[in-house]
Amino acid sequence: MACRQPDPRGVAPTPRLRTRRERSGAGCGYHRDRGAVGVLNFGEPPALADDEVLIEVEAAGVGNWDDIVRMGGWDVGTTVPMALGVEAAGVVLATGAAVGSFSAGDGVLTHPLQLRYQGTWAERLVAPAGTVAAKPAVVPWEVAGAFPVPALTAEQVLTEGLSLSPGMTLLVHGAGGVTGGLVVPLAALRGMDVIATAGASGRARVRELGAREVVDRNDPGWTGQVRRAAREKAVPAVVNAARGGASIAMTVLADGGQLVTITSDPPPEERDITVSNFYVRPDGQQLGTLAQLLAERKLSLSVDADMRLEDADRALASVSAASTRGAVVIRPRLSR
Repeated sequence: MACRQPDPRGVAPTPRLRTRRERSGAGCGYHRDRGAVGVLNFGEPPALADDEVLIEVEAAGVGNWDDIVRMGGWDVGTTVPMALGVEAAGVVLATGAAVGSFSAGDGVLTHPLQLRYQGTWAERLVAPAGTVAAKPAVVPWEVAGAFPVPALTAEQVLTEGLSLSPGMTLLVHGAGGVTGGLVVPLAALRGMDVIATAGASGRARVRELGAREVVDRNDPGWTGQVRRAAREKAVPAVVNAARGGASIAMTVLADGGQLVTITSDPPPEERDITVSNFYVRPDGQQLGTLAQLLAERKLSLSVDADMRLEDADRALASVSAASTRGAVVIRPRLSR
């Protein structure tokens, strides 16, 4: 089912939100908590606060976290009816009076929480300037639109979720996905000895990203392979990026080790292991540094699906079902 304009016959009109001029924009979101996803028509965003940036969105990332927002599991700062989406790339249209770092016409990317107006699956986005970073010209729009959340998550897991030192062995469980595939090179750049798990088709790519050894996460004996790869030593630190995989990943940890999971499935602590359930936070300066690494090809992100706004519900269903390995983006401008 596509995310299309509702048939006006017998259907209540779509509400217009916070209109201040007649020119309207579109977004894809929902009218009621846990409601179906559909196209919404919005008025022009309100006048910018001093610290805000108005962005014309070129591409917006789609993640399983967007369904968590829709189902009420993540408060992103606004209320229904609302456009979904928490990451995007686009062109600056205007800036607030106190914003000196960006100007109209600049290409930018952002993880703009807390939302000031609407989510990123909209033609225009209001973002706090502190969450915005410059988009390197060499980075395609679709890559930039899907980059902020997984990149910030990967960076913050390594720098804030774990206590690491160069040479330490780190297991990245689920490195074949978008976020896991960013944890691996960021850890390798810090001098970590990275062991990773991935599906059979992704093992070669993950090794190219900087993992010393990559085992097939679908092999029933993968934990034993990890121990052998760690030269018969228990692993001191694990990042779990595999849905439902935190408990089994914990079995390869040394007593007193560290486990961070980004999939909201933290197991009970045991054997003095520190367990953390990690949530990303916005940081424009950090995002800018990561975007530069992307431009320098020290990081990479592949996009599996580049879809229209009208098909956003199909895009959301695909990431919720984990039917894509790479990122999924939508183009928020309606087909006209």
